[in-house]
Parts: sequence; structure tokens; C-alpha cells
Amino acid sequence: ARALTPQIAETDAIRFLVGTQSLKYDNQIHIIDFDDENNIINKNVLIHEVGEIWHISASPADKGVLATCYNKTSDSKVMTCAAVWRMPKELESGSHESPDDSSSNTQTLELLCHLDNTAHGNMACVIWEPMGDGKKIISLADNHLLLWDLQESSSNAMLSSSAALEGKGQLKFTSGRWSPHHNCTQVATANDTAIRGWDTRSMRQIYYIENAHGQLVRDLDFNPNKQYYLASCGDDCKVKFWDTRNVTEPVKTLEEHSHWVWNVRYNHSHDQLVLSGSSDSRIILSNMVSISSEPFGHLVDDDELSDQEDHHQEEKTKEPLQDSIIATYEEHEDSVYAVEWSSADPWLFASLSYDGRLVINRVPRALKYHILL
Repeated sequence: ARALTPQIAETDAIRFLVGTQSLKYDNQIHIIDFDDENNIINKNVLIHEVGEIWHISASPADKGVLATCYNKTSDSKVMTCAAVWRMPKELESGSHESPDDSSSNTQTLELLCHLDNTAHGNMACVIWEPMGDGKKIISLADNHLLLWDLQESSSNAMLSSSAALEGKGQLKFTSGRWSPHHNCTQVATANDTAIRGWDTRSMRQIYYIENAHGQLVRDLDFNPNKQYYLASCGDDCKVKFWDTRNVTEPVKTLEEHSHWVWNVRYNHSHDQLVLSGSSDSRIILSNMVSISSEPFGHLVDDDELSDQEDHHQEEKTKEPLQDSIIATYEEHEDSVYAVEWSSADPWLFASLSYDGRLVINRVPRALKYHILL
């Protein structure tokens, strides 16, 4: 397995979706519910008949809707296609009842529409407009950036605009992220060693980081609380942080992994917490305080302080806190292809390795209280 997403529209129950990648069997989407009071994982399985899943993303607005990129063989050629699906009604929201007999309980996904890419090539990923009503999505296919409008009930996808990478050689997108800032008008994409920003209104390029990484860029993520800030990772084993207003140099670089870094994710509530997963089989949780939205920790109002405290407090808040590695997780024995924060619990995250192992972890309690208090 290499495809993982939190169910973004579900904010009460802790729930992740995993897509399998098997050549021999029907592929599946596993709905993983975590009951954190009792530390129990429940899962339901949906059959994904069309092929092995390379990428999965959940609608931000509708719990039952998701998109997958999958491989399909036709005329002995393998194509990566994309489609939007709906899960059965009774599985839409996170439930803590485990099925009586899971073997008889496999159901199928309902196909809502294909994102027809016959003209554009292989789909790398599908990204939803983060704050929207779940009707706008972007797909990256070979060297095309395609903006789709899902019509009513999502049973039809209209291509509303597109842009293409231009230049020498075989240009191909590897991944992309939609910025939650600027009224959701910006998207960042990765291709080869470059990162590009696009304005979704004009489909023009707005910034270009030519050699963002020494080798292929694998993944991107926007800081949810601080506009212009973007994290990237790649095959040069590095995680880099950028301010898109000045792209000549990264703001920070992390060099903690010993192999390709497949994933980087900002925590949605506390943007100093950054996760990265790599084919060194490790997940690293970093505390990037200095470039977070609260670089000086929690600032105290003057009124709350008495005169003697005043002096000490000022010295305390002026120094930015130090960046550090909080923890390295080594529960996986294979390449970690995906790490994701839960949408319902900001202190909980899941990681997925190629051998199909899904691990759920919590931010260390001491750090959680340090941040909260």
C-alpha cells in the first residue's frame, strides 16, 4: 500500500482511508476507525475493482466522497487514471461498532465520475480545493495541470481550465498541493527538481523554484496558519521550508533522513509540528518553532504581569524557541510512503509503509502540554 488520507470532512471521529496496491487481487480501500478511548482500531473494506491505487484523497466537504488515481491496463499499455467515488451511506461517518463478520462485509464503491485524461496522459494526483464545497478539484496528469468542476451530485466532471509545463525533455508532475490561503487561488506543484506556484484564476505560473532539491521533489505541503510558507521533500533526503515571496534560498533545511523523503505534512492546528516519512523506514516528528506562526511561544499580556515579573518575562519571550527533532518512529520495516495527521485529533497521526502496515501514533504528551500550556 502507498495511498493514505485522513477523512477530511470527518472532524469528530478519527478516521483514515488506505488504498491497496496489489497486482494479483482486487484492490481495496480500507476505512480505518480509531477509537482512542479504548485504543481499538476498526476497519471496513471497500472493493476498488479498477486497479492498484497510487493516490487517494478525500473530499473536504462530503464525508462519503473520495478520489483515487489507479493503474489500468489497456492494449498492453498501463495508464494511470483518476475517478471520483462515493462510499456506501452506512460507512460515511466514523462509527465505533466493529462489523460482526468482516469477511462477508466487503462492499463496493459507487463510481461518480471519471476525470477523463485520455488526452493528457497519466494522472499523478488529485487535489481538492481545501476550503470549498468539494466541487473544485485539480488533477496533475503528465505535464498538464487540469482544473475540474464537479457538477451537481458529482456525477460529471467538467474541465474548466488547464495549464501545461513547457520546456525541454519529458516534463512530468510528481505531486501538488492547494494552498488554503489567498482565497484558495494558488496551487503548488512539483516536477523533477522544481517547485512551481500557479494562480488558479489565470492558470499562470506565479513563482518558480528551479532547483528546490538536488534530486526529484516528492511532496509539498503548505503551512496552514502562515501564508507564503511551504514545505517540500525529495530524493536528496532533505526536507526544506520556503517562503514563496523569496525563493532563492530555503528558510530552513532538515537533513535527518538517510534515504528518499516521500512525504511532509504540517500539523493543521500547531504548525510548528512537522511530520516526514521516508524510505529509510522512519517517520520523524520535528518541532519547527522558529518558522511557525508562534515563533516566540505563548506571549503574555502586559496586564497579566506584576512589576517584578515584568522584567523576567520580557527576556523569556524575546528569544525564539529552538527547533528540534521531537521523536523518530521506527515501527516500520519497509519504506514509509505516506504520513498524515488526523483531521479530528491534532495530536494523532498515521503512517503507512509499502508492506501494508499502518501505524497510528500520538505526539508525546509532554510536548503536547508544553504547547498547550
